[in-house]
Amino acid sequence: MAKRTPLYDAHVADNAKLVDFAGWDMPIDYGSQIAEHKAVRESAGMFDVSHMAVVDITGSESRVFLRRVLANDVVKINEDGRALYTCMLNTRGGVIDDLIVYHLAGELYRIVVNAATTEKDLAWLHSQGRDFEVQIQHRQDLAIIAVQGPRGRDLGASVLDDELGAAAMQLKPFRVASQGDRSVGRTGYTGEDGFELVLPADEAVSAWKTLRDIGVAPVGLGARDTLRLEAGLNLYGQDMDEDRTPLESGLGWTVAFKPADREFVGREALEYIREQGVAEKLVGLVLEGRGVMRSHAAVRAADSDADEKQAKGEVTSGSYAPSLSRSIGLARVPAEWEERVEVCLRGKWLPARIVAYPFVRNGKSRIDD
Repeated sequence: MAKRTPLYDAHVADNAKLVDFAGWDMPIDYGSQIAEHKAVRESAGMFDVSHMAVVDITGSESRVFLRRVLANDVVKINEDGRALYTCMLNTRGGVIDDLIVYHLAGELYRIVVNAATTEKDLAWLHSQGRDFEVQIQHRQDLAIIAVQGPRGRDLGASVLDDELGAAAMQLKPFRVASQGDRSVGRTGYTGEDGFELVLPADEAVSAWKTLRDIGVAPVGLGARDTLRLEAGLNLYGQDMDEDRTPLESGLGWTVAFKPADREFVGREALEYIREQGVAEKLVGLVLEGRGVMRSHAAVRAADSDADEKQAKGEVTSGSYAPSLSRSIGLARVPAEWEERVEVCLRGKWLPARIVAYPFVRNGKSRIDD
């Protein structure tokens, strides 16, 4: 039997279509994926992301430990109330997971990891933490609601008490406010403004209903995927995994190579790759014409004679983009490729072009026609 978040009954009451996602019963949509996508781009939507794992890390060596186990450097968030996006790497430089780390106060850090990798992540953190004075606690007593969209901050603050709500409204991007077990971070996975709220599980249903009653649309995983793709955000297991490094996944900016004397897991492998040069890169693709790119579709250089089996590129994430009325994707291709390519869809090679991503920012297209 699949796991259920504290909001499961609320999803059923809202007529959600539920699917198994990483062992959890989760809403894929509430009737219209397109309408939910547009609600986030134009107003505000909310996502139940309680299937993701909240992990609190405390102890006298919590900062030292995180500097070792994460590729980005938590020294950047020495100030309480800041947040950082990073990858957690294996010794080969492959991505075990991508996550956000929040510095709540003093020695207390909170990280949120992906649902599909929770057990693996916890095992890795515990194995790496044996030589450090740290406590690693999986907070299964907490839930997470993400409120995203142009009106997301204003409406999201309405479910917080006066003190935390006032603090939250002052937050800059990648900042966090906390009160007891509750935390609210100005972070997200849609390319829109908003909050990610962590709160006790027994408060989740009340918060969800309050938000729904003031006009925040429930949004499922289907729209969450098209929103994050338009925003050019990686999905773990597709655009990156344990066999790919951040340097091959468009995430080189998340690796802090300075200071040179910081030893973090995977550094040696990444230094070698930097010296040799990256053979492949992650790029944005726009399909020219009709059709929808999907994961694993083969990509070849334009005017190539290579068949599907010999193609040297592959779509890692692809979909129809509701904000653009066309198909977009992320693809891993040889580092030297530029501009024009072809994608194999249902046995036919269709033209596409390489573009910079994100594809959409602040609800507006960044693609030149």
